[in-house]
Amino acid sequence: MTINEIGKLAIRISFLTLWLVTSVCAQKTDEYAVASRFAPVFYQALGDDPRSDQITNFDFDGDWRGDNNWENAGNRKFALRAYIYYALSETETHYFIHYAVFHPRDYKGGAQQGLFLSELMRRSAEIVGGSDPTGMLKHASAAHENDMEGVLVVVEKIAAGTPENRVVFLETLAHNSFALYSASERPPTGMGRFSVEGERPRLYIEPRGHGIEGYVGDAKQAGLKKFLIYRFTGKAEDPEKTELSMVGYELLPIKDTLWPKAVGLKSKDGPTYGSLHEYSEISIHIVPQKGGESIRKVKLGGVGSAFFGTAGGENMARPPWGWFDSRRRGDPLGLWFFDPASTVKRDFDLGDDFSVKYVKLPFWAAK
Repeated sequence: MTINEIGKLAIRISFLTLWLVTSVCAQKTDEYAVASRFAPVFYQALGDDPRSDQITNFDFDGDWRGDNNWENAGNRKFALRAYIYYALSETETHYFIHYAVFHPRDYKGGAQQGLFLSELMRRSAEIVGGSDPTGMLKHASAAHENDMEGVLVVVEKIAAGTPENRVVFLETLAHNSFALYSASERPPTGMGRFSVEGERPRLYIEPRGHGIEGYVGDAKQAGLKKFLIYRFTGKAEDPEKTELSMVGYELLPIKDTLWPKAVGLKSKDGPTYGSLHEYSEISIHIVPQKGGESIRKVKLGGVGSAFFGTAGGENMARPPWGWFDSRRRGDPLGLWFFDPASTVKRDFDLGDDFSVKYVKLPFWAAK
């Protein structure tokens, strides 16, 4: 079945999916309801090791240890059920929804050869040491254990009696580089357009390395590739037990999963994070309930910023607060996650009608 045939079939079953999603969301929190409403459709392209391209949760193997995920991903006794991590923040004018996509393996260069090449790169970085003026050699890797890429979905809040809320901007992550997308008919130079399925943006995930970009279905993206198409249904399906290459996924809140392990840095199973970053003071604008404006300053201190991994490059995969754009190395680490409103306003050159004042304190700032 071609990807176009799959897409046509998906439209025919969309009413059933809508009913299922509505039923699930009615039992969940408000944040979950918003995140599920705009949860993207992911077109996951498959490479020469399709199982390693399946989206899942970090603890798919029953533990939170980071350095056994490469090996366990190859063991079929562990089902790679479909989960996407999310975090939501809200200003006066917009919702900002981070969606993080996890794969146990990044197998660029091949599952075995890629690991060998990564080991060569790692040893070269150790030899060069301070002689590398770019500081990027230590981040180079052909293949590595754990992989997390993602997207920031920006939803414009519409006043009552006017058209529905809608997705207006996207920022996707692919290999330490953010790509910008606008809903405008004529996006500014350097930005792309994105398509939607109902209210949900459509995203393409490359095979092997799993970089994310807007889905357009052109020859470069689709070509002769096979796909798994992940849609939010509120149920984490096993792609090896589904039909027609369509997989339902469930959402997991970052605040209850990845974040507690990062600030606690303890796991009964072994280390989840292999790198610690000392975050400087973070300032965000908050709108108090009684009116006015205040600036909340938060000192996070040491937080796990890269997952513990030993296969291929060491500790190569990062959670959203560890993501960065290699073209903006002057930005404080985590800016994109901790203050998405200010980041989006800067990146898209928006005016004063785009609020950067959050209506409530983000979960990471709550003490």
